[in-house]
Amino acid sequence: MKYYKPQLFAILFLIVLPACSVFGDVSVKIAPYSLISKDGVFEIRQYEHLLLASTATPHGVDNASTPFYKLFGYISGKNDKMEKIAMTAPVFMNQAGEGTEEMSFVFPADFSLAMAPNPIDPTVKLEEIKNYRVAVISFSGFLNQASISYHQKLLQNWMAERDLTTTGAARAAGYNPPFTLPFLRRNEIFISVGKNLNKSME
Repeated sequence: MKYYKPQLFAILFLIVLPACSVFGDVSVKIAPYSLISKDGVFEIRQYEHLLLASTATPHGVDNASTPFYKLFGYISGKNDKMEKIAMTAPVFMNQAGEGTEEMSFVFPADFSLAMAPNPIDPTVKLEEIKNYRVAVISFSGFLNQASISYHQKLLQNWMAERDLTTTGAARAAGYNPPFTLPFLRRNEIFISVGKNLNKSME
């Protein structure tokens, strides 16, 4: 059974992101944001609005085919309006301690919570985030729990050196399907920060 779950995850990505290639091209729209500052692989960003469809990942990011399938089902029409919703990057993996507790799909930017169809699956929930300011680290390679935890610590250290206040849990963000060449993948870790930044960061 362990052999088939990664295969299912890869097949689902093939369906959802058909225009992506092994060379890292992403044809789906990316959630819009404003860049506040950049320091090598680190950034401060502002997302004015994110609408998420989320579900629990009881077995973590390294065995996430079931939650992915639930969210894919929701955007494919398994909702009270039988409405298909376009895929938007990234896919979020919400962190808790040293593990992943939840996976989230991002709605297209023109969706609001009021207009979003309700999930039929009770384990899928909708969440709206406004004025989301985050510190971000970008990296390539595989997006698994080991790489998430490693880069999360790097980001936390970078934030601590700049006296940036953490205001929420970390999120891992994946932009590419599993068949993308590892060194061309775009992965990120988000940590929400306070609005009062040092002048050097603005």
